[in-house]
Amino acid sequence: MSTYTVPVPRERTTAPPRTAYLIASGDLREAANVGGWPTQARMEADVTAAMGDLGWTVIRAHEVDAETGHGFISSQRMGLEVFAGIPVDAPLIVAEAVWQYSHHVLAGLRTHEGPILTVANFAGEWPGLVGLLGLNAGLTKMGKEYATIWSVDFTDAWFRDGLKEWTETGRIRHDDSHVRPLPALPDTPEVALGRALGDELLADKAIIGVFDEGCMGMYNAIFDDELLNRTGIYKERLSQSALYAEMLRVTEVEADAAYDWLIGRGMTFRYGADAVTELTRDQVQWQLKMYIAALRIADDFGLDAVGIQYQQGLKDLVPASDLAEGILNSTERPPVLSRDGKCELFAGRAFPHFNEADEGVAVDALVTDRVWRAMGLVPDNTLHDVRWGEEYDGQFVWVYEISGSVPASHLGGWDQAEGWRQGHVFFPAGGATINGVSKPGEVVLSRVYIADGGLHVDLFRGSVVELPAEETQRRKDATNPEWPIAHVVLHDISRDQFMARHKANHAQLVYAPDAETADKALVAKAAMFERMGIAVHLTGRVAL
Repeated sequence: MSTYTVPVPRERTTAPPRTAYLIASGDLREAANVGGWPTQARMEADVTAAMGDLGWTVIRAHEVDAETGHGFISSQRMGLEVFAGIPVDAPLIVAEAVWQYSHHVLAGLRTHEGPILTVANFAGEWPGLVGLLGLNAGLTKMGKEYATIWSVDFTDAWFRDGLKEWTETGRIRHDDSHVRPLPALPDTPEVALGRALGDELLADKAIIGVFDEGCMGMYNAIFDDELLNRTGIYKERLSQSALYAEMLRVTEVEADAAYDWLIGRGMTFRYGADAVTELTRDQVQWQLKMYIAALRIADDFGLDAVGIQYQQGLKDLVPASDLAEGILNSTERPPVLSRDGKCELFAGRAFPHFNEADEGVAVDALVTDRVWRAMGLVPDNTLHDVRWGEEYDGQFVWVYEISGSVPASHLGGWDQAEGWRQGHVFFPAGGATINGVSKPGEVVLSRVYIADGGLHVDLFRGSVVELPAEETQRRKDATNPEWPIAHVVLHDISRDQFMARHKANHAQLVYAPDAETADKALVAKAAMFERMGIAVHLTGRVAL
């Protein structure tokens, strides 16, 4: 007789009728979970009330923890345990008013059989919209069907109608009439250029250096080698411990020289005495050592672009990576010499950094850099969080922000950049941002993402506009005033069209000198993407 211990299958429960379960994925950083909980609790109450008006009951699938003071799923293990108690066929609401780590709920969502709704409040105080878009992109990557919706206060008819549709059908239909596949491209110099650059990349290949994947739980930002390699791009997997070790080898004299260069170009820093909550010169020194170390490692491995995870790996060890990242993405930047001092590394050019080790950004930054340089344009580009937005003077103006790592040229030059301390909730070791307001001008925007088992890119046009100083300050105060901001108006893409379509928490932004040049550069970029085997989608008004 055997004495094997055979697991007993878990009893499968069934959801009560007209009942939805609600979960909230949160942060790994407990300070962020505690800080964002009041906003999350209000949003959940509003969603629950709206469901109640439809005759539905909402069951919160995990209780508020009296010890931690919040009700977020704060780890992957906790996510597994929460999903074990949810009927597998239950209608499921993932409610997000803050940044969330998608991998906390990835396993449960992948195997859940009931209809899934992701919902967020449309507000700037906490990055719930950013979390929603990241989660949606992850669901799209895994091929999981879901519905999504958002609202400012959860009382508007559009939200209520969408919620009703989901309770009746498990789906919400959104307007995607602004999206179309790339048509046959005309025979123009820009198309010829893009195709030639694509052929060059496929033949000669490129290497992106990834200092640890999976920043902040972004499952959508990890691109499998089998998909990347088809485009001519290969990964060099690097450890952030190696970056830290190289930082220790950078001398004070070398970091001082980079600092003096920035000061000489007009950058200023807001210093204080308390390193716990204020910026110090020592924090900036470490950031400049990171900048120098990253270029030296890039030279060691023959890299074409580099991405630093930072969160979680380095956040408790060294100041924020943002200053280093923004300098790397700037054509005009402090010179960095090889270790032996014999040559300047990557002289006279920006070195593409894909912020937060987002590999969709890596592909995009690499293509943008090559197309813009070949056209004689300034290639400085960066990602932005799609943070929030509101109507202003008759048009919807988005708030695009990223945690301090924009190229100085986007702000109008180093003399328009000011280093503010990163918030201590997310950045305990501090560090400076590259703070400022993006200059008005014409921009090309894009996102590379995974859908249906392949690489896709959405290309669209926009304008960065100038708002009055008081409106700019209001928007910064409503989000993160220490971060650089871009006031973005998209061309023929409404707020809800963009939210329903965009498959990432990030959008890539690069300037062109005028609208005609921006349109031509977009076409060249589209031709290069197409040559690389990436499915291209044009969104909004795009001139071919």
